[in-house]
Amino acid sequence: MTSTNAPVLSATKTPTLPDEGHVSAAVADVVAERAGHLFGLMGNGNAHLISRLTRRGFPFTSARHESATVAMADAYYRATGSIAAATTTYGAGFTNAYTTLAEARLARIPLVLIVGDAPSTGQRTFDIDQTKTAEAAGVVTLVATPCNAVAITRRAFDLALQTVQPVVLAIPYDLATAPLSEQRPLEPLPTKPVWPSEANDLDRVADLLAASERPLILGGRGVLLANAAEPLRKVGDRLGALFMTSVMAANAFNSPWDLGIAGGFTRLHRLEIAREADLVLVVGASLNTFQTRYGTLIPNGTKVVRIDNEPAPESPATEYIRADIRSFIEGLLQRVPEASSTWRSQVPEVAQPEFRSARPSENPEEFGPDGRLNPRAVVAALERILPQERSVVMDGGHFMGWAPMYLSVPDPHAMVLVGTAFQSIGMGFGSAAGVSVARPERTTVLVSGDGGGLMGLADFETFLRATRKGVVIVLNDSAYGAELHQYAAKGLHDQAMLIDEVDFASIGRALGAAGTKAHTMADLKHLEDWLATHEEGVFVLDVAISQKVVAEFMAESWQSRNR
Repeated sequence: MTSTNAPVLSATKTPTLPDEGHVSAAVADVVAERAGHLFGLMGNGNAHLISRLTRRGFPFTSARHESATVAMADAYYRATGSIAAATTTYGAGFTNAYTTLAEARLARIPLVLIVGDAPSTGQRTFDIDQTKTAEAAGVVTLVATPCNAVAITRRAFDLALQTVQPVVLAIPYDLATAPLSEQRPLEPLPTKPVWPSEANDLDRVADLLAASERPLILGGRGVLLANAAEPLRKVGDRLGALFMTSVMAANAFNSPWDLGIAGGFTRLHRLEIAREADLVLVVGASLNTFQTRYGTLIPNGTKVVRIDNEPAPESPATEYIRADIRSFIEGLLQRVPEASSTWRSQVPEVAQPEFRSARPSENPEEFGPDGRLNPRAVVAALERILPQERSVVMDGGHFMGWAPMYLSVPDPHAMVLVGTAFQSIGMGFGSAAGVSVARPERTTVLVSGDGGGLMGLADFETFLRATRKGVVIVLNDSAYGAELHQYAAKGLHDQAMLIDEVDFASIGRALGAAGTKAHTMADLKHLEDWLATHEEGVFVLDVAISQKVVAEFMAESWQSRNR
């Protein structure tokens, strides 16, 4: 990132090109100094902005549907930890991106969405109140004008990073090419509150950990944001604790004593051990319903202490301490003694290769009851076939229950689920394109269902264009699986839940990819052979999976509703 005092266009400079000397150009110059990439789709409201950036060679990826502009910027941040920007035109361009904007808001992803907007003189017949629309999703809108374009754009990036939230920056249509006037400074952004660690809290938690016989440490995304994974791992090693993570912190501890992702994605043999903990220290994780496996991950009566700098949870069973994560963990590290006898000595199998393997012990059969492939067996086999240096991106849907269970990733930034916060599907191709741009040295593996894949089909081409080397795995049950398993099982008519069989491999080949339709485990050899002979390109593996195999997280959801 360059200095925030970097030069921008002067109001007195005589423009020589149509994308110089105005509000859009000034906004573009700040985007160039603050963002790693711009993802967008050009329209009347943002044409000058995009032109200014692409003319100077700034990295830009065009979407084919506005929804993917924000999905790509969201995924870029998740894959790198660095902020990106997205842009759409006004009106329908903005509303087309609304679902992915809401996802970024609920998932707490910092990004700046630059949009065209109604003229400053008032709405036209085809305009809507975009500021109120964004506000309904909890997103703040800032407005660029001739007298603040530079400062307000910098403010948008500062605010997004400070609040860990998306921010909308609007350029009114009549001001997009208005000349700059004297730039007015903004009031300084209020300092973000700091929550110091209290000595009494540190002593009490250290005593609880020292007295525990089976301590479990559950780390979430907050640990990554605080750069606290290493000291927290040292606390666990000193105690002989076991680890778990949220899905957004997958493999954060890089430890053989990690039981994997907590919640509905936990392997059953690992879940049995996790439930034996007598104390759970939760750091930087929200303990939402998915992380707690709908309330069944941690047995009633188990002591739970949550450390976070976010607001307190609603759960009365959790003791909450609000503190800066990094300083609190460093304080614990100074207080926690080395344990002489640990839980690890009682469960040595946890660190063994067989315990950590992807073998689908839950159900190793090749086929489901309907004769279509068992998705557990397929995804477990893919753990071996796919390159280890990979990013795994998942769309939303019932199918997503298996990839986090059986596919490993090299670090937390390599496990990307866009859509789960807002319970949306259809963001897979856009998200995967953003990851490919962010981490081109890795093979991007998109795991999608057929329903979400069809919904996001416009940006299949974007993914192919943005990806150096990638694999698309479509777990295709010819259905909206979540609805089928929740409602057809209760007797509702299934016509609207079913999808006529679609061959995504054929679609991929039509767009320039390689691919095959898999009906047996032997068909996975086509992907294996392609990976062995291709350094670049995309392979589409459409897997005909069973409609009769239910993911664990879905089964737990049913049971929780019936308790």
